[in-house]
Amino acid sequence: MAGGADGGAGPLARFSEQDPFLFGGGLLAWAAMGTLMEPQVVLTHESDLDGLVSGLLLQRLARQLFGSEVALQAYHYQGWKARSLSERTAWVSDFTFEARLDRTGWLVVDHHASEAKASQAQLIHDPAKSASRLCYELCQRQGIGSPELDRIVELTDIGDLFHESHADFVEACDYANLVKSYGFWNLHSLIGGRIEGLLDHPLLEVMRVKRKVEDPIGFDWAKDHVEALSPEVGLVRPLVGNTNVIVHQLLERGVTPHAVLATLFKKGNGAFIVSFRSRNGEALKVAAKLDGGGHPNASGTTLPRSVTDQESAMEYLRQQLNPTPAAQGLNGMEDLLLRWEQTRR
Repeated sequence: MAGGADGGAGPLARFSEQDPFLFGGGLLAWAAMGTLMEPQVVLTHESDLDGLVSGLLLQRLARQLFGSEVALQAYHYQGWKARSLSERTAWVSDFTFEARLDRTGWLVVDHHASEAKASQAQLIHDPAKSASRLCYELCQRQGIGSPELDRIVELTDIGDLFHESHADFVEACDYANLVKSYGFWNLHSLIGGRIEGLLDHPLLEVMRVKRKVEDPIGFDWAKDHVEALSPEVGLVRPLVGNTNVIVHQLLERGVTPHAVLATLFKKGNGAFIVSFRSRNGEALKVAAKLDGGGHPNASGTTLPRSVTDQESAMEYLRQQLNPTPAAQGLNGMEDLLLRWEQTRR
């Protein structure tokens, strides 16, 4: 991942004072946001379609405003938390706003719940919209828009916010599954960084066939093989099918006593990612115990590098979710080593 260039803050882009926009979750005059500084880098979430689409939209906005090709960097939660924030200016999308992002010259566009308040950074926040929707509205105010972008953003919005009653929900899940199946940067390369390339991409046919054939088989197997990690959390390891859809069906149909269902994924670099799903907001609380984050019902985290296979991942999760008195009384050196390991995730 290439970083942004060092140097000054760069030129400014001014917006019409007559143009209303969401700022901090409320409808205010655009003048409240003032000007945007040219970013040295665009930072986004690597785990899902919302991060990809919103990051590319901010890149396009920077190109429109400043005529520059700003580098895009993407991170999972642990990598993001460990990243130093050395740039004087940056645009961030699809990451929860936190105190360390409250920096002059930084723009943060997000929809996750947060208690942090912006006093220096420019924050665009609305929990009712995806980060892609918020970034697209920002782009539209600069003349960036098309029917193709309208559709991609609509589908991203439906899938990321899990609007299961929407008529296009199934199709939206197929689009969302592209990133889950092929990876952020692989998909980025396949479409050449052009968001429009996602629309009706041939790989969507693969997602449709997998959904029709694999999902029912995967559900039937998974419902009888949920493994307890704690009284609250169960692990699901579908042999085939869209894991997110299968987990959603398990929760919706109440076939497991667990309020939270976890799934494990191994990245190309060997790191394990655990995803948590729930129906009543419990997922985020569980992810927070493991230094993760996300939405109330859809959260995740990256496990330490010492976790090298499925069995060690399960053992680590059981230890963290079922702390024993002995584990709570680690001596100073053990505690130091544990904290060091967590920073290396």
